[in-house]
Amino acid sequence: MSESAAYGVDQKDPLFSPYSVYPEASEKSLYKEGNAESISKKKAVVLESKKRLSLIPGYVAKKEWFNVKDELTRYMYETRGAVRGLATTADQKAKATEFFTAIEATYGAATLKKGDAALASNTKAIAALDAFIATL
Repeated sequence: MSESAAYGVDQKDPLFSPYSVYPEASEKSLYKEGNAESISKKKAVVLESKKRLSLIPGYVAKKEWFNVKDELTRYMYETRGAVRGLATTADQKAKATEFFTAIEATYGAATLKKGDAALASNTKAIAALDAFIATL
């Protein structure tokens, strides 16, 4: 064993970077791109985000703008990474961008306290997310 064996790396193998103790990704890596567990977690995040988007009209009706913004940031923080991780084709990436644009417009309308604009953009966000989910 070499001097860096304590880090789980034996320097007999070439490193990813001379400044890193971690080797380049290979078949021995623990994380595998596109494994079933990772994909199922991302799909669960997307489905939960859809539920949270359905709560927004109730908050807009009560003029609870902070709740609208909280729903779009609190749990849905993970949504962007999950959607980007699931989008593999150009069509899926375009639908993901459309969804992100819609939720950003919803957040902006809530910040400006524009109820009609927030509802319209939230409806677009739900439709865009449904279109994205249909491509999976």
